Amino acid sequence: MAAINDLISQIENTELRERIEREVEKMNKQKKFGLVFEEHLPECTPLYDVPMRRGSLVSLKGKDINCLYTVLKIDGNTATCQRPESTETAEYNTDELVCVAKFGDPIYPFLKPIDSVCNAPHSDLWHTLIESDNYHALQLLEYLYAGQVDCIYIDPPYNTGARDWKYNNDYVDSSDTYRHSKWLSMMQKRLKIAKKLLNPKDSVLIVTIDEKEYLHLGCLLEEMFPDAGIQMISSVINPGGVARDMQFARTDEYIFIVTIGIMRPTKLCLDDEWAIKVDARTNRLSWRNMSRAGSNSTRKHSPGCFYPIFVTRDGSRIIDIGQPLSVSEDRNNILSPSGSIAIFPMHTDGTEGCWQLSPNKLREAVNKGYVRLGRFSDCGMAINYLNRKEIEKVEHNGIEIIGHREDGSIITNDDNFMRRFIPGTQWRINSHNALIGGTNILKSIMSDRKFSYPKSLYAVHDALRFFVANKPNALIVDFFAGSGTTLHAVNLLNAEDSGHRRCIMVTNNEVSDEESKSLTAKGYHPGDAEWERLGIAHYVTWPRAVCSIEGHDVNGKPLKGNYLGSEIPMADGFKANAAFFKLGFLDKNAVTLGRQFVEMLPTLWLKAGAHGKCPTLSNKPIPKVLMLPENRFAVLTEENAFSELEASLEELPVIETVYIITDYEAGYSSMAKRLKVQHTYQLYRDYLDNFRINTGRN
Repeated sequence: MAAINDLISQIENTELRERIEREVEKMNKQKKFGLVFEEHLPECTPLYDVPMRRGSLVSLKGKDINCLYTVLKIDGNTATCQRPESTETAEYNTDELVCVAKFGDPIYPFLKPIDSVCNAPHSDLWHTLIESDNYHALQLLEYLYAGQVDCIYIDPPYNTGARDWKYNNDYVDSSDTYRHSKWLSMMQKRLKIAKKLLNPKDSVLIVTIDEKEYLHLGCLLEEMFPDAGIQMISSVINPGGVARDMQFARTDEYIFIVTIGIMRPTKLCLDDEWAIKVDARTNRLSWRNMSRAGSNSTRKHSPGCFYPIFVTRDGSRIIDIGQPLSVSEDRNNILSPSGSIAIFPMHTDGTEGCWQLSPNKLREAVNKGYVRLGRFSDCGMAINYLNRKEIEKVEHNGIEIIGHREDGSIITNDDNFMRRFIPGTQWRINSHNALIGGTNILKSIMSDRKFSYPKSLYAVHDALRFFVANKPNALIVDFFAGSGTTLHAVNLLNAEDSGHRRCIMVTNNEVSDEESKSLTAKGYHPGDAEWERLGIAHYVTWPRAVCSIEGHDVNGKPLKGNYLGSEIPMADGFKANAAFFKLGFLDKNAVTLGRQFVEMLPTLWLKAGAHGKCPTLSNKPIPKVLMLPENRFAVLTEENAFSELEASLEELPVIETVYIITDYEAGYSSMAKRLKVQHTYQLYRDYLDNFRINTGRN
């Protein structure tokens, strides 16, 4: 109905328009059952970097993107344009116009390299961030990886009514009558392609959502994945609750798990937080941080618990425990015994904290082996202890002490054991708190940059590992990348088990509604350098990827602390690499004539598996046979050099993929049969046919 109403509004005859409106109103009163939503005007995407030519489809910058014009001619900086339904023409300055791609239009995408980060030069693991409208990026990914993706994790806009997403380049707010149907229409188009990406034999789709759209999303998933297993998990992400006027405070969100083929969650070693029944619990000891956190955690709140712990300079054991300092005493004036360092309870922001135990209780705990030393850090040293509940496990619940570490802490028979199980559908996990694991982590990387409601790193990490723990080479896609949590989580998973999982993220480069108004007031427009600089891809997603991989914040300072649940220091970064691209569009005729091979090279690299750093070519002539052993692919650019290709492949068995540029189908088939490689593709027919066919079926 939305599309019909848009068309009715264009009827100039007032009487006819009103009569049709009345009839449409009668139809709207009819009862509808099931998941029914409107088909809206086709989604349009502004293409700010696409050059304008005669015949281009354009709209006015900052205006209704559905008000389209066709460029009839360009004379200098003046474009003569015409509306499709009109014979009248209008002239505009080319700076006022932007090229537009409509949903369903044939597109021929390419990837323009923007930046890269390489923290593992000897590894061929390369992640990818693509700046693009995710619908067009999904079309490209279908060409690259149809049926090959192991896991898709997405956190789409929740459609809260707070102008948190756009449809047809306009923010959708709570006053929009078609708010929910626009959201469903947007999601359906993308999930159709996402379904084609997933391995039909063994894969999973994970979608997070809140109460605004969970019912609609559930019905949509049931319709689109009738043969899949679907479960919904409730996950507490804000224990404090988000206030609702005269309603219950919201503390959780929902996670839809769609399992394809034989995919099932893997039993994992989990602690007591995950257990929902007694027989699923584990006796594994939980060592707690001696430095108090939360409320009443400063020196002034508990002066009796602010005292020095003297540790050997090599951090191997505790020498002595000092007495509490008076309120006026400066900790820097405390003298340490010979060969030791004084460790005080310090917060990461440099303020003085307090220990969990008094000096006497700590001495008793040290003597019994209930205190364990960690690593030195900027705040001093990580010191852990067993609380009363954990001591009860040792002294009364049968956990056997089998030795002691160098620091005197006990070694028990649980150190190499934890019960493996699949938890229930209610997740109340402390690390999934969006403030602690999301906002605070993002602030530690980029304190001066805003991003609303980032996911907890550990919530994403845990959701993924139930399905890719046993898939060390999994391909994981997130086409609503947001702040980039998914890539961060994949790198953490790989660091924990030496995996080689690869992540592809897609995000647009939108600015927030508030930033949009501010930039517009300053005279900037979408597509301007300043506007693009502040967009999410350039300002948040990519900087987070670089900083988390290299282990520093946006100012170059080392990140502090360890990742929860592991002893991996954030400052160590990750042994991983990532490439940043922007999606652009090629001219079909230029592709056919082979004039844009250089532009297509990153796409060929991705299709061949993204091994090694994305190759580049200088302005020198393209060789007849391009061998790229680091990237495991080769390209035959001239058919008469086929024998040279064969000889080169004999010397380089590492090559897995070969692209053959030829218009002759029979010739391609003959050559492909003779090659002893895993994959061959005909260029440019394979590429052009894919996007021409996809135009109709998507």
